[in-house]
Amino acid sequence: MLREVLFAKIHRAVVTHCSPDYMGSITIDPVLLDAAGMVVNERVLVADCNNGHRFETYIFEGVRGSGQIQVNGAAANLTGIGHHVIILAFCQLTPEELATFRPKAVICTETNGVAQIIDYPAAGAAGIADLSRR
Repeated sequence: MLREVLFAKIHRAVVTHCSPDYMGSITIDPVLLDAAGMVVNERVLVADCNNGHRFETYIFEGVRGSGQIQVNGAAANLTGIGHHVIILAFCQLTPEELATFRPKAVICTETNGVAQIIDYPAAGAAGIADLSRR
């Protein structure tokens, strides 16, 4: 059985532009994508810290080093310039992979630079044993 778990997140990025008339997606500075291990066209869940809205979309690559976080299409109406967002990517893992996989969190500066990268702990063998009892 596969379990869907957090792969990586970009935490508290600042929305720099909203374009409701553009094709859907979220455009992200490749510096942040590289730090998180996220890729173009990957599905992501975006949570707006200012208003609580959540939406799914997919990644477009922005201009490297620009700090760009641009929300496009209908989702642009769910956030705003200057809002802080959390961008989450998920993956499906086997129990064996889950035991050692460590999700990554990229903490952003106010200009969407990389302030810190955190590797979350793996579920570990104990975590897998606990899951099998549920």
